Amino acid sequence: MIDKGRIGALDDVFRKPFGECWMGASLETGSMNLDHYNAFCASLPHATHSVQWGGAHIWKIGGKVFAIAGWWDGVELAVTFKCSPMSFDLLKQERGIRPAPYLASRGMLWLQRIGSESLDDAGLQSYIRESHRLASLNLTKKMQRELSLNGHALGGLSREKR
Repeated sequence: MIDKGRIGALDDVFRKPFGECWMGASLETGSMNLDHYNAFCASLPHATHSVQWGGAHIWKIGGKVFAIAGWWDGVELAVTFKCSPMSFDLLKQERGIRPAPYLASRGMLWLQRIGSESLDDAGLQSYIRESHRLASLNLTKKMQRELSLNGHALGGLSREKR
């Protein structure tokens, strides 16, 4: 859970890079646009959407954030996602990808795609899907069972007798 002191800092981070372009920008750049991003995230199991932190589109599972989108430099959609330590190390130096502002500087393994030079839309969707899975692993076992996630069914895991 994010404490109230950190919320203001997040609001500043997610408001500043997007500038005045947030609501009316046209994204005809050939990379994922906000509608495609929202539609993809909505297709993931138990995903919920909110707009917060100065207009960023936030997707969560069970209250845990797995993707954040807004505009970077007023042109391209910037998509932030959680990733594995290996993915973080491999991608953080690639063109069009950077450690996520605020999140990565606090030791969290989050990247932000700010251009499609190194990670195309299909690759981005794979990383968002993995971010969704990683976020779901941080849910309580009870919540995972309630949502039938990660091998947990509502009646508990069945065990075969040998």
